Amino acid sequence: MNEYAVRTKDLTKTFGSFTAVNKISVEVRKGEIFGFLGPNGAGKTTTIKMLCGLLSPTSGSGTIAGYDIRGDRTDIKKIIGYMSQKFSLYNDLTVIENIRFFGGVYGVTGGRLENKIDELTEIIQLDEIKNLLTADISLGWKQRLALACSILHEPDIIFLDEPTSGVAPDARRRFWNLITRLAANGVTVFVTTHYMDEAEHCDRLAFINRGEVIAIGTTSEIKDKLSDEIILEIESNRLLEALKILEKEKFITEIAPFGNTLHLTVEDEKSATTTIKNILSKSKITGVSIKRIQPSLEDVFVKMMKGQNA
Repeated sequence: MNEYAVRTKDLTKTFGSFTAVNKISVEVRKGEIFGFLGPNGAGKTTTIKMLCGLLSPTSGSGTIAGYDIRGDRTDIKKIIGYMSQKFSLYNDLTVIENIRFFGGVYGVTGGRLENKIDELTEIIQLDEIKNLLTADISLGWKQRLALACSILHEPDIIFLDEPTSGVAPDARRRFWNLITRLAANGVTVFVTTHYMDEAEHCDRLAFINRGEVIAIGTTSEIKDKLSDEIILEIESNRLLEALKILEKEKFITEIAPFGNTLHLTVEDEKSATTTIKNILSKSKITGVSIKRIQPSLEDVFVKMMKGQNA
């Protein structure tokens, strides 16, 4: 039996002179949550569309559960679920009507459909909105409805293309609880996102930028790429001023804002800490907190992106 749900080798897609996906090679095991992380325009959606048979590769190869993405598209469609960024829902239908419609699309009818509706209504908690027009429900509810429609036919593999984009944080958390539950039942999940915190939910992940995979592995393996680096975190109530001052200093090899803090890469922790405090003090920036931290996934990604763009 093939242990891989998804395999690609040098998968490439060009549009004229533009290369959207450049020789991507990945392997995703069955039952795994695999994250595809990168900024907008990195090639995530193009890759998923090739894997789902919606786009033909320019070159390279790929298989889904052993089926070839070029020649076995009909077989592939039977075993995958696909949730696009825009959810592909019909706003003029009610929630339950959308589910019934997609049941027909996937060939799920009769008693089997009714059983699936009952099951999904309970799992995804759609009961309170099932008779509402889809146009009238929130983005978070649409997200959950789209997931229900994409797994009606009990696919072995589900592709989720930026499913949490624009969704409120609490809705994102609920959604990931559902994804984790699916994976625990043996479903392979291939999910694209640009949210670094969501990577922590993935068994393995790949960073993609400019159509190329720049890192792949578990979260721990990727963080280990910066394990020898000294990263300092700075807190200050005048963060932007501190950034403008410190980004000119040559002893700081990397500097970037992270939420309400700054992350800096330096060669000597003690010397850098003293120097930074002195520099900021001269500009009347006081009450500064500086501490060494372990590198985050975002630290790794920022450094790799800068290296690729150099």
